[in-house]
Amino acid sequence: MLLKPSRPKMPWKHWLKPWLQIDWLLLSLTAGVSGFGGLMIMSTELRQPVSDWWAHWLVAGIGVVIALFLARSRYERLIDWHWVIYALTNLSLIAVMIIGTSAKGAQRWIAIGGFNVQPSEFAKIGVIITLAAVLHQRTACQLKTVFRALAITAIPWALVFLQPDLATSLVFGAVVLGMLYWANAHPGWLILMISPVLSAILFSISWPLSEPIVLSPDISFSFLGLVWVVAMGILGWQTLPWDKFALSGIGASALNFLGGELGVFAWNHILRDYQKDRLTVFLKPGYDILGVGYHQHQSRIAIGAGEIWGWGLFKGPMTQLNFVPEQHTDFIFSAVGEEFGFVGCLVVLFIFCLICFRLLRIAQTAKDNFGSLLAVGFLSIIVFQLIVNVGMTVGLAPVAGIPLPWMSYGRSAMLTNFIGLGLVESVANFRQRQKLY
Repeated sequence: MLLKPSRPKMPWKHWLKPWLQIDWLLLSLTAGVSGFGGLMIMSTELRQPVSDWWAHWLVAGIGVVIALFLARSRYERLIDWHWVIYALTNLSLIAVMIIGTSAKGAQRWIAIGGFNVQPSEFAKIGVIITLAAVLHQRTACQLKTVFRALAITAIPWALVFLQPDLATSLVFGAVVLGMLYWANAHPGWLILMISPVLSAILFSISWPLSEPIVLSPDISFSFLGLVWVVAMGILGWQTLPWDKFALSGIGASALNFLGGELGVFAWNHILRDYQKDRLTVFLKPGYDILGVGYHQHQSRIAIGAGEIWGWGLFKGPMTQLNFVPEQHTDFIFSAVGEEFGFVGCLVVLFIFCLICFRLLRIAQTAKDNFGSLLAVGFLSIIVFQLIVNVGMTVGLAPVAGIPLPWMSYGRSAMLTNFIGLGLVESVANFRQRQKLY
């Protein structure tokens, strides 16, 4: 009787067993984007006595290790610790206001061991974990759950806004909106949530079709603003679960009118001059291109100079001669446009779309609501930062201090992205086991 030959042992399979279910394509794409980002940073610094590119690669390597460690750790354990994480998140933001270091008119960093750590970046993950733990117990089909989620987000949002860091505070808004939508909140409620912001814009900014009617320095309105207020009243009447029109339609209209007037007040008394200038440059292209509009103007020229195929790596004249300020951080996409052209920009955007698709796929296949919400919260961060960063480099969004994920230089931002990625990979790793061939 012949014996069947035994299969050779594969030690690598035993070593990979704890990570068999993770999304290797997602991890490879993010690591590849990080490597390419370091290459672009090197290009922007080629003629300067700095070398942030190697630090970018080093932090990215540390981030990959952290992501792999988190991927084999059970994400469900975070449910029992979400209030502790939330408390630590807020305490770190308060610490910034007390012992933080200032730069460029903002107090956002804490010096630890010779490195500047930005707690507002890590606060994004803390808010995601807390909201996911709250929303996985009860869906957002009821308004009280929506208000609870908003109250949880309001505290870290306010602490970041007071630093001041308006751009990062907007990321918290994107996170809570994305997670509430995934938790089955009514889309009309989400529109009503952001409607006061649009009212503030319509009430305080001059538009070609409707100049604001100014009653006093703090009270003004416009025809378009009043139309928007009425439209939101109708939406509130149709979507809010209150029977009486006075509690729904009129309440929604009053909230938007108040939001509009608060926008006028904020423009006159709260927003700083540089924040006003950024909004003005966005609404009036070509405004003060030698002053506040210089960054965006130079970025658009660099991207346009790349044409279809670009100048080639290390050959972009505006990149090599440092014509675009802050190009290694917020404006890194302009280096891609100049040196790799329109085709290179499309390839980068396609890779980011593929990353977002993989995150969405993990959210759809998670074994529980908590894991699904973690993935959607992180997806909301990536999508919002991608749209705003690319938009501001081409003039389709106001200039904001929001980095391009995994590509812009920033150690805290890089570690935050890989921590979020590690949590999502943990969701993927502990799904129902699939049959592998």
